Amino acid sequence: MWLIDRQGDGQKGRRIPLPDLVRSALVRWYTGEGSRGDEEAGIALVQQARIGAKWIACDCLGPDTRPPVLTPAFLSEAETYYLRRLTGADRPEHRPQCPFFREQATNRISEIRTPHSPADPPEGYFEVLRPAPEKLAQKPQADSIDDRTRNATVPRLARLLWRLMTLAGVHRTPPLGAEPPERSIAQEFRALSAAAARIELAPGIELGRALWTHARPFHNNRVFAGLRALSHQWPPGHAPQAFLALYATAVQGATIHVAGAEPVVLANRVQSPSIRGNPIKGPYLVLVVVGEYPEADGYAALRAYAQPILSGQRFVPVASEFERSLYRGLLDARRGLDRLGIDLVIEKPLFDQLTPQGACRPDFLLEAQSRETGEIRQLVVAAQSALDENFLAVKAAIHPRLEMIAPLISLGPDALERGAVPDIVRTALGL
Repeated sequence: MWLIDRQGDGQKGRRIPLPDLVRSALVRWYTGEGSRGDEEAGIALVQQARIGAKWIACDCLGPDTRPPVLTPAFLSEAETYYLRRLTGADRPEHRPQCPFFREQATNRISEIRTPHSPADPPEGYFEVLRPAPEKLAQKPQADSIDDRTRNATVPRLARLLWRLMTLAGVHRTPPLGAEPPERSIAQEFRALSAAAARIELAPGIELGRALWTHARPFHNNRVFAGLRALSHQWPPGHAPQAFLALYATAVQGATIHVAGAEPVVLANRVQSPSIRGNPIKGPYLVLVVVGEYPEADGYAALRAYAQPILSGQRFVPVASEFERSLYRGLLDARRGLDRLGIDLVIEKPLFDQLTPQGACRPDFLLEAQSRETGEIRQLVVAAQSALDENFLAVKAAIHPRLEMIAPLISLGPDALERGAVPDIVRTALGL
């Protein structure tokens, strides 16, 4: 096998032979039979080919025949490197006995993500990017981080954003009496910035030193200048990277439409739970990772995750348009309970909770406390936003686990249309 120039046919121009050890490791990685070392070698080769503007030519047809070609690719949705076969009328096919005759086994990048997909807090530092290898199949450092999605179906960038939101407390709405008279977007961003000061990007480097909460520093290159200055302090084994936390009115393809600035354009499409089967309008809280982009010979905004939120005054995450409406109904319930001397906390859990029957994640978790007696009661709220049989079956399977956390109530569109959410919550609390 050889590395060839991009857009080449594999016969004309220079061909760089792959060492036998690298070729063997690549075959084992491609076919899903390799070790972790084979996987590292395969990833290193794919990264190096992308950086060097190379394709990979297969030798299964012999050295004197126009070879089949594989292109190095990166699937941002699953943060996974893979090889894509070039096919077409003018492209030679691999021999049927060749390991590359069939598409690569990419089960990790074909999973369908739903609001009920398992989500655990991300491990390690607040980082997404890995150091680019300097040579083919280099031996990985002992503390290198594998940030490609493995068994998890939620992208790491999403889980990092949820970790930041959880630490900032924006996923929790406190009792009415504990809130300021007026809420603002500035308060929400201050909470995120305060949380960022307590998170490490890499050993000795706090996220707060490389996090910006407006697009203007990105457009005037302050983000790039700040990252360039910080990069000299970055410890080995970790890739320099910075983040933007942006309030966006809309996302489209690779473009983020932000408030008060020009749109931010990424190198890849924006990831979001808003999909064709579950469209969710803005606003969004978008986490953007900025790092080295070899194709641009410098730093660039690489990837982003757009989390739908309740509003600019409340960065409460929502998983559907129905949840956004339901949360407003729960805010009405909070007002009504406050008049009865009951403090209500509304939480949108972002990570799974363990129960004796397995892990689950409530749509909403309510905690009511009497200001007179101090008694505390909890409720789990299931958002029944659809009547689809598959959706209801998934919900029903999770309900026994949710009931182990607290008494469960299900709220659907009918309860919202009737304005009955406050009464249902009050009744479920025994008030």
